[in-house]
Amino acid sequence: MASFSPPVVHVNALGWGPSAENVPEQFKNLPFAPFCKGDLGKGFRVADFTAQAAYNARLFKQYRQRSDDPVVNADLQYKHDSTEDQTFSLVDSSKAGGPKKFGVGGQRRWGKGKGKGWGSHGKGKGGRGGDGGRGGGRGQEQQLRRRNDPGGNFRRLHKGGKGQRRFNNRVDSQASVKVGVEWKVVEEFDLPQFNKLQTNPPKVEDIKWCGHLEEYDEAYDSVSTRTAKPLVRCETKEFYNVTTTDDPVIAELAAQSSGNVYATDAVLAHLMACPRSVNPWDLVVQKFDNGGEPTVFFDKRDDSKFDFLTVSETASDPPMPSDDPEAMNSPENLSVEATSINQNFTQQILHGSKRQDMEHPNPFFDPEDEGGLEPAAVAYRYRKFQLGNVSLIARCELHGTVVKRGVKQHMTAFALNEWDSSSSGGIEWRQKIDTQRGAVLATELKNNSFKLAKWTAQSVVAGAEQMKIGFVSRKTRTDRHNHTVMATQFYKPTEFAAQITMSVPHMWGIIKMLADKFLSLDDGKYVIMRDPNKPVARIYSVPLDTFENDDDEEEDEDENEDDDDDGAAEER
Repeated sequence: MASFSPPVVHVNALGWGPSAENVPEQFKNLPFAPFCKGDLGKGFRVADFTAQAAYNARLFKQYRQRSDDPVVNADLQYKHDSTEDQTFSLVDSSKAGGPKKFGVGGQRRWGKGKGKGWGSHGKGKGGRGGDGGRGGGRGQEQQLRRRNDPGGNFRRLHKGGKGQRRFNNRVDSQASVKVGVEWKVVEEFDLPQFNKLQTNPPKVEDIKWCGHLEEYDEAYDSVSTRTAKPLVRCETKEFYNVTTTDDPVIAELAAQSSGNVYATDAVLAHLMACPRSVNPWDLVVQKFDNGGEPTVFFDKRDDSKFDFLTVSETASDPPMPSDDPEAMNSPENLSVEATSINQNFTQQILHGSKRQDMEHPNPFFDPEDEGGLEPAAVAYRYRKFQLGNVSLIARCELHGTVVKRGVKQHMTAFALNEWDSSSSGGIEWRQKIDTQRGAVLATELKNNSFKLAKWTAQSVVAGAEQMKIGFVSRKTRTDRHNHTVMATQFYKPTEFAAQITMSVPHMWGIIKMLADKFLSLDDGKYVIMRDPNKPVARIYSVPLDTFENDDDEEEDEDENEDDDDDGAAEER
């Protein structure tokens, strides 16, 4: 049988570990720290089966305190070297400054006040300038200085803020539209990867011109802080933001199979600039067979906030949502204010007497339904872009004409607005706009990168030779009812795109990729949605009746009311 020789075990009756005379040869002459129970509280414990439970509990409490056990190993203890300390010296021996002070007398000043908002809204149309929601200051008089709201319907349509939560300067947003149970994810994209797409600029062909244009008033080139002009609300103008599927011209072109992809310049610009977006958004895409040829419509929802401008969306400290729908600087009210400013600015800088009618009238204007209003000075340019196998037809907008070096050129117009310099970058326009306009624009490029990119892409798609940007500020910080035009600047869209690091081939590369993707999918309805908290866009396949139930219910209610009226008339 095999033999087994047990190892020799030396018993140390005086403590733990081997005794001094039984130390193995390989461990002799090595520094050894004796066991100290005070070290147990520094990250480890030793199983002591000889101690009683009460003794262990009392001992564990002592472990947290500094041990006074005199059993230490001098070789492992820290030794202070005073000679080495003398070789070090401080570089700066000056005393630190006192605490910073704010304002006069070291007191922080907070604004307070009141204000009124702008804007009205109509389905299928943009609003015309008008009074809107109430505003409140930040001081204690906020609740005392509120006024009645003459345009409350608009505020009720766009109030919000409860769908976002803030944790340590971070906002968790909800999606722009609720994802249904029957929705299926078809594709997912990382938005930063869109910047790697590119294609050659398409061949462009003008198909149809509608509406009318007016000439730019050159007096606004000399506007400054000293000669600032008040912003005038256009009470008699009507603005239209008709969806792709509701456009009668696009419907006519689609019936003629003039292309296989249809959209508006606003939708295309949104997709071209979407890698810079921060807020959640969604677009609707419909794919169907049109006489044997696959056809795609890029569109928006009727009840979405797609046509409203964002304010400081890409800022490091964007406006925070408020539970109070009347809060002056909430994202919703700032969006309404910015949209109204933009619409009024595009009409104010034009000569009303110098009008140029296009070949066809405004396709959305009906004199019988407008109640004496007239359409805004906008030309609708229907263009065809050929991107390989993609024949894209888009409705583009131009806002005026301008004479440069004796040549008449088409232009677009947009307005940046200052709402509170202390909350939107810290640059006071009234102090910097005349001498440091570049610094003001740089701050706006940081705070509104997505919005400026959309405007640039929209101007490129529309074929505008000039892009006019106005700088509009509140008359006072707490008054969102009155504004002044403080400066204007012309830019060439292609050059401005290069200035903001926006490549035209990359813009069209995004459109080409998405168009090819939807042309390859099955017929049906889809939704492109940006994730509310991650730079990710997803394509969902949705039922055909999605977003249409509300409209059908409204139509059924109207029909029922008409039937009731007819029945009551017969009874009488």
